[in-house]
Amino acid sequence: MSLFIPMFIYAFSMGITPGPNNMIALSTGVNYGFLRTIPFTLGVMVGFNALLATIGFGVGGIIARNPDVMLVLSYVGTAFIIYMGYKIIMAPTELNTDADKTPGFVHGALLQLVNPKAWTACLGGIAAFNIAGNTFGILMYIGISIFVVLFCVGIWGYAGSKITHFLENQRNHKIFNVVMGGSLIVLAIYLLIMDQ
Repeated sequence: MSLFIPMFIYAFSMGITPGPNNMIALSTGVNYGFLRTIPFTLGVMVGFNALLATIGFGVGGIIARNPDVMLVLSYVGTAFIIYMGYKIIMAPTELNTDADKTPGFVHGALLQLVNPKAWTACLGGIAAFNIAGNTFGILMYIGISIFVVLFCVGIWGYAGSKITHFLENQRNHKIFNVVMGGSLIVLAIYLLIMDQ
C-alpha cells in the first residue's frame, strides 16, 4: 500500500495537466456542453487503462522497444491529433447538441493508442514504480487511474461548459475554437519533433 499515494500523485499530475485529452474535452464542453463530453471521457478512461494494462503486462514494452513501430505510432498519432484539432477549429460557434459531431467514446479510446502523453504516463509510471508484470501493482495503478482520468478529463469538459457564456459572441467563440484547435495541432507537431 506504500505505493498508493505516490501513484495517485503521479497519475493526478499527468491527468490534470494540459494535453490532447484535456484540450479536446475543454473544447467539447465549450461547443457542445458538459453532457457531450462524457462519452469522450469514458473512452479516454477505457483506452488509457487498456494501454496501461498492455504495457504493464509486457506487450506494450515490446512495442515501445521497436523503433519502427514507435515511429509509425508517432506519425499516426500526429495525424489523429491534427484531425481532432481541425474538428475543433471547424466546430460551430453556437452551443450544439448534435452527437454526431462531438468526439465520442471511440475517439477517446483510440486517441490513447497514439497519444504520446498517454504512452509517457503509462511507461513512466510502470518504470518509476517498478510494477512491470506485477499484477497487484498494475491493478492498483489501473484502479487509481480509473478515478483520476474520469475526474481530470471530466473537470476539463465541465470547465469548458462553464465558460460558454463568456463566449456568447460568435466572433470570440470562433477565436476560442481556432486557438484551441490550433494549439492542439501545434502540440501534435511539437510532440512529433521531440520524438525524433
